[in-house]
Amino acid sequence: MNVPSPHKAPRRMSAVLFGLVFLAAAAGSAFGQSLDIPSKRWGLSFGNSKEFTGLRFNFRDAGVVRITGVNVTLWTPRKGDEDSIVTGLSLGLVPGAGHLRGVQLGLLGAGGMKSVVGVSGGLLGVGSGGSMTGLNFGGLGAGAGDNLIGVNLGGLGVGAGENIIGLNIGGLGAGAGENVAGISIGGLGVGAGKNVTGINIGGLGVGAGERLAGITVAGIGAGAKSICGLTIAGVGAGGEDIKGLTIAGIAVGAARLTGLTVAGVALGGEQLTGLHIAGALIKVVDDGRLSGVAVSPFNHLKGTVTGLSLGIVNYAYRLEKGIQIGLINIVRDNRPGLRVLPVFNANFR
Repeated sequence: MNVPSPHKAPRRMSAVLFGLVFLAAAAGSAFGQSLDIPSKRWGLSFGNSKEFTGLRFNFRDAGVVRITGVNVTLWTPRKGDEDSIVTGLSLGLVPGAGHLRGVQLGLLGAGGMKSVVGVSGGLLGVGSGGSMTGLNFGGLGAGAGDNLIGVNLGGLGVGAGENIIGLNIGGLGAGAGENVAGISIGGLGVGAGKNVTGINIGGLGVGAGERLAGITVAGIGAGAKSICGLTIAGVGAGGEDIKGLTIAGIAVGAARLTGLTVAGVALGGEQLTGLHIAGALIKVVDDGRLSGVAVSPFNHLKGTVTGLSLGIVNYAYRLEKGIQIGLINIVRDNRPGLRVLPVFNANFR
């Protein structure tokens, strides 16, 4: 009794599959359209059938209207098929259509000219000229001209011209022209032209043109016009308005810092509200304000202090319901003789 080798079965299936596709190409050439069994609308089709339900083999689609079932094509459709709809299971080197629905698996890739919905995968990449929704994975990347929604995995990166929403993992990065929302992880970084919201982890950095909100972890830096939530940066974080718990290995800077801020070396801004801790320096710019607590070796507060300044050297232009505790305490607005005091200083105007 001869038992077939388990390694030969996949090879035979591949040979049969490609044989059927080439038969489809021959059928399309010989008959002008397709060879359909038992009907031109359903069953088994070889060639370029335009509207068909069932099992279909074709070399390259052209002028297709609607295909439902299993569609096996070797190459991308020709131009002019932007409105074609393929629903079901699409297989081939680079299966595609105007609209792809279902499961799309390409040896090289898969793509829809206007939309892709379902499970899409390719060794090189998957993409859509419009939106792509579902589970999308590409050896190099996954991308959409409009929105990328769902679970999006790319060996190098994932990207969208408008929004990325869901679980997004890119070997190098994840980015969108407008918004990124959900859980986003980029080997180098995560970024968006407008807002980045959710849990965002970037090997080097995380950034947004407007708002960064949620849990942000960046190997080097995090930046946005507005940052809100838990922000952890290996080197620094910066923006115009930072709120929440912010931790940076070196520095944090913003026009307005609100919440709990911890910096390994320095932090500063115009309006500091809450508890702020730095390894070397806390700075408030001219005519700024500290409302809360500043803890660092040198608190250089060139404005109004309402709260507590705790350090080795404390400097403030004026104290308003505030106090300094340290080795040297300087209040420029106090009366002469009370401007520089040891141990503590207060409002003695």
